[in-house]
Amino acid sequence: MKKYLNHEAFIFFGVLIVIGTLLKLFGTLQIDSDWFWCLTGIALTIEGTIALLKQKQFDRKYQVILKGSIK
Repeated sequence: MKKYLNHEAFIFFGVLIVIGTLLKLFGTLQIDSDWFWCLTGIALTIEGTIALLKQKQFDRKYQVILKGSIK
């Protein structure tokens, strides 16, 4: 699953949204705006998953020690 949840997928959905919006603005494409919200939701889910995986990887690799907890 990690193979498909990467930055390339996030960039792909971003480019798809930009191209779709431009085509709609120029009148070339007639599409309901709900589809753009759907694409945005997918892209944000991918971005959140990437951030979560990176945070978990960081947490496993490093131990964070708070400044006030050292005695």
